Amino acid sequence: MEQLKHECGVAMIRLLKPLDYYEKKYGTWAYGFNKLYLMMEKQHNRGQEGAGIASVSLNKKPGKEYMFREKAEGKDAISEIFSRVTEEMAGELLMGHLRYSTTGKSGLTFVHPFLRRNNWRAKNLCLCGNFNMTNIDEVFQFLTAQGQSPRIYGDSYITLELMGHRLDREVERLFEKAKANGLEGLDITQYIEEHVEMANVLKTTMKHYDGGYVMCGLTGSGEMFSVRDPWGIRPAFYYRDDEMVALASERPVLQTTFSLSTGDICELKPGYALIVHKNGDCRLEQIMPPQQPSACSFERIYFSRGSDGDIYQERKRLGEQLTPSILKAIDGNLENTVFSYIPNTAEVAYYGMTDGLRKQGFTVRTEKVVWKDIKLRTFIADNSERNDLAAHVYDISYGSLRPYQDNLVVIDDSIVRGTTLRESIFKILDRLHPNKIVIVSSSPQIRYPDYYGIDMARLEEFCAFRATMALIEERGMGQLLADTYQACKLELQKPKEEMQNRVRAIYAPFTVDEINRKIVELLRPADMQAPVEIVFQSIEGLHKACPNHPGDWYFTGRYPTLGGTKLCNTAFINYMDSRT
Repeated sequence: MEQLKHECGVAMIRLLKPLDYYEKKYGTWAYGFNKLYLMMEKQHNRGQEGAGIASVSLNKKPGKEYMFREKAEGKDAISEIFSRVTEEMAGELLMGHLRYSTTGKSGLTFVHPFLRRNNWRAKNLCLCGNFNMTNIDEVFQFLTAQGQSPRIYGDSYITLELMGHRLDREVERLFEKAKANGLEGLDITQYIEEHVEMANVLKTTMKHYDGGYVMCGLTGSGEMFSVRDPWGIRPAFYYRDDEMVALASERPVLQTTFSLSTGDICELKPGYALIVHKNGDCRLEQIMPPQQPSACSFERIYFSRGSDGDIYQERKRLGEQLTPSILKAIDGNLENTVFSYIPNTAEVAYYGMTDGLRKQGFTVRTEKVVWKDIKLRTFIADNSERNDLAAHVYDISYGSLRPYQDNLVVIDDSIVRGTTLRESIFKILDRLHPNKIVIVSSSPQIRYPDYYGIDMARLEEFCAFRATMALIEERGMGQLLADTYQACKLELQKPKEEMQNRVRAIYAPFTVDEINRKIVELLRPADMQAPVEIVFQSIEGLHKACPNHPGDWYFTGRYPTLGGTKLCNTAFINYMDSRT
């Protein structure tokens, strides 16, 4: 319902045959770019603020450009950058990136890929990623302590400089080794390019980071790599055959682009890198020891494409598991209840919800009550008029309910801020004059910020947090806030390894139902007639539906990395300081 900004999507292709092979077989020099374009369009859901591509040609002579990059901003960025592609840019190594900003920083400067230039081919580095690092302050201090002076304070740029520095050291190591072996001139260059070990570079770079990431890169000498965080927070999938190696953030992207079955595709393991050497040799290398599995459950609920076979079934289970709570909310009165969903990402959970009721022998009345209209744009500065336009992003099917008789159950994938409910959904549903409205969320209450790339960084944004704060104030529990504030400050004085998330204490006195009722009270417009109830997925139901993606920090505050815990405590301190 509410658009959440996901950090990024990645796409990579390594063509393993000479370029003329693809032109002869597929009839175009642009075969690789065509596939990269399709991979990026199929991941457009992951980033609409900007896009970029890069390519490396292995056979260009000195004096000719061999490493290319194009970037653009806006929702049409993919089409724009590919319209600039020329035959001169054709290369064996191709990389694409889709960006959503999670830091508030915008502009072409912040669009991936990032490029670090050098006259030595092997020292050129092009980097992009689906990531957010929680300890960029520590990495920045590490770089400056070595005498470096990064020009930009941001995890993307600093990562480029740190990894570039380690790549420089790897090239210099090989230079000395080549000289010791009696090599001179171009023979040294050839030796370096044939023996670069990207695993060395990645191991000495990624050990400094805390965060969720899939980091992808190309070097000017023809190395390609993608490395996944040790907790498996962010996803990556790859495919290889005798013609190519391809990697993407989502499995269906590879299936559709290359006409593959599910079994053809592998998931990149946490802590591992997929590395393709200049000569085309492809291997998996462990870069960091795998940690407690924490694959992001929100990927399954909301962000990833529902066309993935496993995700489709998981979302159906999320809907089905809510049926007991829904029946309770409508007092079992199915005869006078209509079921619907908020388009578009909740549709699969809706099928699971209605199928679950039918499996229990119930007759279910279904209607498409809510329609997502065209994206309305406003050129009006006045906030009241802008809010009025925002309220019309959705529309309803008039006549789909029997006024004052039918209950209306509407499922959504998640309720984060509650803004769209308050400003739009509740108001338009009330026009149908339902007897009762039940809003169902296929995810649990979102209570804690994300620090691994999703645009949910501040506690006060969450309607569950605001409702809890309202309950604390109503019940005169100000001491709980003061105690939690002091506890968070004490945690920040500890080594990160010993820190605990003290913010969890504010939710402990309240049941889910108490917070639910307060959320309704905060979000329900004053002039609304129909009574409203909200039903959330349980934590147990989430894990039952998505057993292989246990990362649930949004809902439980159990962060997989030390940096996440530290930042959550910091967020509460900042919130309390802002109140004074």
